[in-house]
Amino acid sequence: MTFLWLLAGLRTPFLDKLMQFITYFGQELIIIAVICALYWCADKRFAYLLGFTYFTAGLCVQSLKITFRIPRPWILDPEFKAVKSALPGATGYSFPSGHTQGATCLFFPLALHTSRIWAKILCVLAFLSIGFSRMYLGCHTPKDVLVSMALSLLVACVIRRFQTVLLDDRRYLKATAAALVCLSLATAAYSLLLLKNGTIETKYAVDCCKAAGAGFGFAVGWYAERTKINFDTRAGSLLTQAVKLLAGLAAALLIKESFSLIFGSSILAKMSEYFILVLWVLVIYPCIFSRLLSRNKPL
Repeated sequence: MTFLWLLAGLRTPFLDKLMQFITYFGQELIIIAVICALYWCADKRFAYLLGFTYFTAGLCVQSLKITFRIPRPWILDPEFKAVKSALPGATGYSFPSGHTQGATCLFFPLALHTSRIWAKILCVLAFLSIGFSRMYLGCHTPKDVLVSMALSLLVACVIRRFQTVLLDDRRYLKATAAALVCLSLATAAYSLLLLKNGTIETKYAVDCCKAAGAGFGFAVGWYAERTKINFDTRAGSLLTQAVKLLAGLAAALLIKESFSLIFGSSILAKMSEYFILVLWVLVIYPCIFSRLLSRNKPL
């Protein structure tokens, strides 16, 4: 907490707004939008690598959160105050940092993927800045951020090291999908067990089950796309690609916003929501625009 008190003494209205802006780039919406843009329009294979990294690390982080159950800084020290604008996004337990995990899983693989030095530097600065912003805003301690960053870097490096097996070798499709399904279901079962015995509250189990639903959806969608669809990211002009991306993202937001209204906010409903959202990204929408493109091709 000493470091957070030091940062709190440096706060200004301008820095508060700047750090709040920086921290947005670690949010789930931004990360998924980038993966969608790559997956639908540019580089499907690299999008898969990002997806494996993001969802695997996310399951690990959520499991650690409910295992250690460390409260937020303002609960650890009631006299400490976080920046007010950051409070709505600071849900769940504090350790490890979810925003840092998301940012590291996105920007570190991007840094390794690009060949331009300036781009590598910007990507590294991006996830370091987002991690720092979480501490400046008072949402996480240095331990929360550093452990999350280290875990995400480790997952990213392992998946990159074995990317040929994961992404290219069709002999391991079923085994890879099954492993991610098992990890997802184990995370959900673990959270529900802790909920049942009263160790955690429902809201914490919901966060875990959302991650489990997304991981389950990614495993199923990845396997289905690789074995049945194999869609082509190329879709003609730049305008066509832009329309394809915006329409897909708009539909995904519509699904997300309407799902709770229709099915409620139970644990099963939220898990199903994230499962369907990921299936929309990986399978349903690619099937739709593949069919539309095939109809528009000249005979």
